[in-house]
Amino acid sequence: MAKQKESDHYQALVDMGSNGIRFSISNLLPQTARLMPTVYQDRSGISLYDAQYQAGKKVSISQTIIDQVLKALLRFKRICEDYHVPPGNVRIVATEATRNAINSTAFRQQIEEATAWKVELLAKEDEGRIGAMGVASSFGSIKGLVMDLGGGSIQMTWMISEKGHVQTSPKGAVSFPYGAAAMMRRLDEAGAEGHERLRMEMSTNFENALEDLEVPENLRQNADEEGGWTLYLSGGGFRGWGYILMSMHSINPYPIPIINGFRVPRSSFLPNVKEYSDPETTFRISSRRASQVPAITFLIKALAESIPSIAYIHFAQGGIREGLLFSSLPAGIQSQHPLVAATAVYALDSSSSFYQLLKASIPPAHKSDSSKDPPAALTSPHFILSTVQLLYAHASYPKDISAAAALRSTTTGILGNAHGLSHTDRALLALVMCERCGAELSSTDEQLLIKMHELVGPQASWWAKYIGRAAGGIATLFPAGVMREHEESELCVAATWTTVQKKEAVQAISFDIRNRIPDVDSAVGDWRHEMEKIGKKKNWIGGREGWGIKVITTDVR
Repeated sequence: MAKQKESDHYQALVDMGSNGIRFSISNLLPQTARLMPTVYQDRSGISLYDAQYQAGKKVSISQTIIDQVLKALLRFKRICEDYHVPPGNVRIVATEATRNAINSTAFRQQIEEATAWKVELLAKEDEGRIGAMGVASSFGSIKGLVMDLGGGSIQMTWMISEKGHVQTSPKGAVSFPYGAAAMMRRLDEAGAEGHERLRMEMSTNFENALEDLEVPENLRQNADEEGGWTLYLSGGGFRGWGYILMSMHSINPYPIPIINGFRVPRSSFLPNVKEYSDPETTFRISSRRASQVPAITFLIKALAESIPSIAYIHFAQGGIREGLLFSSLPAGIQSQHPLVAATAVYALDSSSSFYQLLKASIPPAHKSDSSKDPPAALTSPHFILSTVQLLYAHASYPKDISAAAALRSTTTGILGNAHGLSHTDRALLALVMCERCGAELSSTDEQLLIKMHELVGPQASWWAKYIGRAAGGIATLFPAGVMREHEESELCVAATWTTVQKKEAVQAISFDIRNRIPDVDSAVGDWRHEMEKIGKKKNWIGGREGWGIKVITTDVR
């Protein structure tokens, strides 16, 4: 049987939206399919929505615009051939602008005649459902409301997504004609005196949608327990707003320049136009997107007014493209945690043994005082597994850059393009891996480390150092990433809470090592010493008056 080529797994997609046309080729090789890696991507700025309005009146898409679309599609067809994309793996999907065009049928016919590709028209309900699946692909889990902002419309639904099982409203998604381009036109037509009527219309419709979507009681209860709804936003207009908020963040410069996984509280989300003067100069904001900021601001104010109990907002990269790809994946791949999937390609044979060692290096939750416990994000099974899978990824780097490369691994390094990671996971894994590699940084990289500390907070930062130091000890003991089977019972680690009596009782971590492997005695001694150093006040986050925990070690024979 002939060996299957990697390009056999390539999927090419044209997303003909209202604001632009997006071209992509993705690699759905099973080992990394959960991340839907992008092989090629491009975007044409042709606005099929704007092309249908002249002097406020709806018109057909002109032949000039159609010719521009055909030229872009034919170029993409050549690119697909150069990448050896199987002809049956190419799709063109079109949304509202094409669906509602006066000459939609003739427009699509010209595309098929020129390219031999048939255009798939997404119904309103399918557009919302597929967009929601794109958002589901963008996070490890979701509980909340989902909104996708296009050029002509905005879709709204609720979602519960956990381990690949996605639940949404039985009614699909509610669609409103409040897309970014549509809002610009409506605001212009309404004039200043009509803005209030439009705002009231939008607020009422959003509020009614929350009832019409039949939100399950357990999701409403979760919102009550969390202090409000969690809102997941996708679409170019919302992502543009996210980049503006990122540029205005209290942590400046914000250390993770990736929109997917960016999170803000309600107070930061509500717009105040006076706080930024020129959005066009903001990172990742085009001149067209900047021109839409007033319309998006208007939309956000109406949204916040209609759903006052919004607590947090998460921005998602996933949209129609990601939703179509994610929907096509087997359930077993959909259920993978994106952080585990992203690091699996770096795993060595003994990762399962190292997982047990690293897990045992972290003390269990304190029975009487949980205030010093590590954050759940650091102790979750998927995070510990991802750490050991990535343990040797930077082992071959020179010592003068290995820690810096590890620190940048989740932003501009080897995991920078991994889809579906939260900013918390990116920051914590970067801090852990930096410490695993020795945390020796230049002054330039030290500034990034400080910003990462600010992002996750002092407690999480210290625990990331602790876990990174423990992981570094494992890597030092087994530099080839190999732990022999009989050694699993000869080297054991146990971390527990204890109290040390000095002038007063001090809570501490007891890090105990039992070793019966004779040729690693020296390395075990070094590991014990390094773990004790992490607990000294001079090594706390913020120095002696900062945050940390004393660590004592024992060698159990």
